[in-house]
Amino acid sequence: MEVTLLGYTPVPEKMIAAAAKLCYSDSGAMDLMDGLDEEKTAHFMEMLTNIGHESPIEHASFTFAIEGVSRSLLAQITRHRIASFSVQSQRYVKKSSFVYITPPAIAEDPQAKAVFEESMAHAFAAYNQLADQLEQRYLQENLRAGMTEKAARSKAEKKAIEDARFVLPNACETKMMVTMNARSLYHFFRLRCCRRAQWEIRELAMKMLRLCCQAAPLLFANAGPGCCSGPCPEGKMSCGAASEVRSQVEALRHE
Repeated sequence: MEVTLLGYTPVPEKMIAAAAKLCYSDSGAMDLMDGLDEEKTAHFMEMLTNIGHESPIEHASFTFAIEGVSRSLLAQITRHRIASFSVQSQRYVKKSSFVYITPPAIAEDPQAKAVFEESMAHAFAAYNQLADQLEQRYLQENLRAGMTEKAARSKAEKKAIEDARFVLPNACETKMMVTMNARSLYHFFRLRCCRRAQWEIRELAMKMLRLCCQAAPLLFANAGPGCCSGPCPEGKMSCGAASEVRSQVEALRHE
């Protein structure tokens, strides 16, 4: 898994502090921005955290490039609806080289790994067979319809992989770009950095949290799983290791 912070709102903490001040000031936004130094910015960021005033942090957005993750993860992350996603399409991109994600529990068990790899090989073989058979059928249909051979082949391949992709497993690797504002990221981290989250999206969330803390440490000073901002919210479903999780997240903030 590779996660890169491609870009984010310039001086995000200063902009958020100005937005917070604007709510209680008759000055304009530019004047408020000009009047904020590091100390005043830090003061307002701390105040926002203490009083729970979250709307100003929506003004800062962060864009990530994510590679080496499964379609299973894609199904989970897109449930976070206040975000923008651009995902490598299985409809337009033929899987000529089949890359898949292996869960750690399977990778460390030789017998389970053998079964898993055999299943992946069968899926890819079926995908190629279906794609080739359908492409030939659509090619002949397109040629009979009067299309040039180049156009007929291009359209046939696209239409063929539309249906062939149905045999590809959740383990299939994908790439995406994701943009979230800071408030959405806080919610994302609260749920997905938790030890009860599925292993792959938790790994992603921790990597994203690390990058956010490096880019805007004041803004994300209290971000993390629910147990980092109070008692564990999972109740009887708690992992029982809140103190350990807090230590892990605290160490991550200073990497």
